[in-house]
Amino acid sequence: MGSLQEPWVLENVDSKGSVRHGKTAINMSSSLLRTKSDLPLGSRVRCPMLRHFLANLHEVVLGTKLSVIFPVIPLAFVAHFYGFGRPWVFALSLLGVSALAERISFLTEQIAYYIGPTVGGLVNATCGNATELIIAIFALRQNKIDMVKYSLLGSVLSNLLLVLGTSLFCGGIAHLRKGQKFNRRQAEVNCILLLLALLCHSLPLLFRMSGASAADTADPILQLSRASSVVMLIAYITYLVFQLFTHSQFFEAREEPKDEEDGALEQGGGEGKEEGEEAVIGFWSAFVWLVGLTSLISLLSEYLVETIEDASYSWGISVSFNSMILLPIVGNAAEHAGAIVFAFKDKLDISLGVALGSATQISMFAVPLCVIAAWIMGIDMDLNFNLLETGCLALSIVAVAFTLQGLLKYYEILGESFNRDVIIYIRYSLYYDLSLPGS
Repeated sequence: MGSLQEPWVLENVDSKGSVRHGKTAINMSSSLLRTKSDLPLGSRVRCPMLRHFLANLHEVVLGTKLSVIFPVIPLAFVAHFYGFGRPWVFALSLLGVSALAERISFLTEQIAYYIGPTVGGLVNATCGNATELIIAIFALRQNKIDMVKYSLLGSVLSNLLLVLGTSLFCGGIAHLRKGQKFNRRQAEVNCILLLLALLCHSLPLLFRMSGASAADTADPILQLSRASSVVMLIAYITYLVFQLFTHSQFFEAREEPKDEEDGALEQGGGEGKEEGEEAVIGFWSAFVWLVGLTSLISLLSEYLVETIEDASYSWGISVSFNSMILLPIVGNAAEHAGAIVFAFKDKLDISLGVALGSATQISMFAVPLCVIAAWIMGIDMDLNFNLLETGCLALSIVAVAFTLQGLLKYYEILGESFNRDVIIYIRYSLYYDLSLPGS
């Protein structure tokens, strides 16, 4: 019944009547949490503008299984303005950011439907880790450089260790007999970029450990970090051109053979094929909602930065643990859960796209962008993440590269991925209580 489609769904449809899109692995992992309804909110309202607004409200706010978390967002603002305990402000803001991050992914996907797969993929790549960038910028404004480093490094480690390790572990158990296949070319490109990021992180550390005093090496390390950041940004832009323009076929997910149920759906009118393949809100509606939700994330991120130390003291947890582990895991819990579910469904390419894609984006884009932003703000931020942090990053990247290249046996992959996660996370929960000022 195409004649009954609402006008806001038909905005920016091309001449053939189809909507263009550019869906990424991150969007597909988040789509598992979305809900659909045949009767949108306000469908019987006569006023077109009000009906339009209520329909968008239904899709954006109620169109996710995480809608039950949205009440914590106004509670976070109430707790902040009425002077509730700062640990409560931190906890409520963290939960609110987690729910809003999934909605940001949904809205960028909706925008990508209209602007084509190439530009849409670029928008998704830019906004994929917007939450981490916003938190990092607010932390930089308050000169909390260590928090910026730990939160970004924690995002990389959580993707490489927790998400990828758990996906391999759960997917391997679910498909123990037949094993799982994935696009090795895509994995190789991401691993090469991660190794380049590791090189840029290691050079300032090696320079610092060369034997000279800290005062003599501080300025050269800063200049080296800024130059390396420029190189990393150029390399990441080149990677985007490679991914979206010149060799996009390397990054396409494998087509799974259709089973009998899928064939029956196609014969019954194609509803199974079309589900989830069209936009549900218009371009400008999605853009306005994206701006609004990004503003909410900015406010909640400011609350997180302001209250993280008080929350750590109150809970008896080090600030470095909250920055490196709690923020990345809870902030992207929806995306990570989706990656693990896709591994269960034998769609390992999507899981790898989420884990490796996010880790690559943070290492090659978010970290150097923060160094450049700090440079512009007159703040001295370098790429020296200290010996323990850089060592954990190096071991994680090398272990992931070996795993994906097939240099480890199948059962060793399961044990190695799980044990690596547990050991490093326990170590960070017990170590470096004095890593941040005042902790």
